[in-house]
Amino acid sequence: MRLLMLGGTEFVGRAVTEDALARGWEVTVFHRGHHGPPPGAAELIGDRTAEGGLAALEAAGGPGDGTYIWDLVVDTWSGAPSAVRDAARLLSSRARRYTYVSSRSVYAYPAPAGLPEDGPLVDGASPDAGGDVSYALAKRGGELAVLDAFGDRALFARAGLIIGPRENIGRLPWWLTRIARGGPVLAPGTPDLPLQYIDARDLAGWLLDAAGSGLNGPYNLVSRPGHTTMGELLDACVRVTGSDAELRWTDTAAILAAGVEPWSDLPVWLPPGELYDSLHQGDVSRAHAAGLRCRPVQETVADTWKWLCELGGSAPQRPDRPQVGLDPQTEAKLLTG
Repeated sequence: MRLLMLGGTEFVGRAVTEDALARGWEVTVFHRGHHGPPPGAAELIGDRTAEGGLAALEAAGGPGDGTYIWDLVVDTWSGAPSAVRDAARLLSSRARRYTYVSSRSVYAYPAPAGLPEDGPLVDGASPDAGGDVSYALAKRGGELAVLDAFGDRALFARAGLIIGPRENIGRLPWWLTRIARGGPVLAPGTPDLPLQYIDARDLAGWLLDAAGSGLNGPYNLVSRPGHTTMGELLDACVRVTGSDAELRWTDTAAILAAGVEPWSDLPVWLPPGELYDSLHQGDVSRAHAAGLRCRPVQETVADTWKWLCELGGSAPQRPDRPQVGLDPQTEAKLLTG
C-alpha cells in the first residue's frame, strides 16, 4: 500500500505514519517542515494555508492512465475547511481513497447518549470556509469537502477524546505530571465515572485496516462507553509514576462552585450531563463491528509516561490549543476547604 499522510509528524498523524511504516507500506509525508517525519518516510514540503502551498503535491503529477499514485490519503486537518477542499480536489485523481480524521463534535449539540452516525449534524458548515471557523464547523466542512471530491471513496473517522504517547494537547500528560509530584491530588467527582476515549495508536491501526477493507462513510471512533473509569485512569497514573500521590475524590458541586472548568482545568473529566453524554456515551457499535479494538488503559498510561520521561517530563504543546490543567492554588484551596 502507498500512503500519503497530510501532516504525519505529530500525535495522530505520527501514529498513522509509524503504523504504516511498520506494515511495510510506502509512506510519503506532506508537511510544513517544522518537525521531521519518522525514518523511512519520504517527504514533501508545503504549507496548505499559503498560496501555492500544494505545489509539491502538484509536482508529484499523476499517471493519467486511470491508476493512482497513492492508495490512501489520511488527513487530520482541524483548521479552515477550504484547506481540505483544495487538497481533496487536487488528490481526487491521484489517490484511490481519502480518510479524514473528523470528530464527534460534528453532531448537533447536545448529542444524546447512544447517538449513532446518522444523528443530526451541525448546520452552517461549508467546505469553502476560510479563516477562523469553530471546531465543529471546521470538521464538518472538512467532511463535506472530502465527500465532494471523493464520494464513496471517502471515510470519516469521527474520533472523540484521543490520548496516548505524543499527545500534544496536554490532557493525559497533565494528570501524569501532576500525580508524579505526589501529595494530595484533587480527583473530581466519583471514581466510578465511565470514560470513552481512544488511544491514538488504536485509531491509527483501525484507519489503515479500514483502507484495506474498502470501508467508507462515517464511523464514530472511540472505545465503548466505560472502557475505563476516571478512577482506573488516575490509579494507573499513580502506579506508573511510582509517586506517593493520594487521590482525594471531591464532590462535583464543590468543584464547580469554586469556578473550576471541567475538561480544561481538570482534563478528561466531565460531570454527568449533556456534555458528558455527548463525549463519553456515544454509540460506537459500527466501528467495533468493523474491527476496532482498544488496548487497556493501563497500557496507554504506561506508554505515555515512558514517552514523557524520555522527553524530560515536558510534553509538546500545539500552538493553536490552550494549555490545560488546574492551577496549584485553586487545587490547594479545594483540598483544604
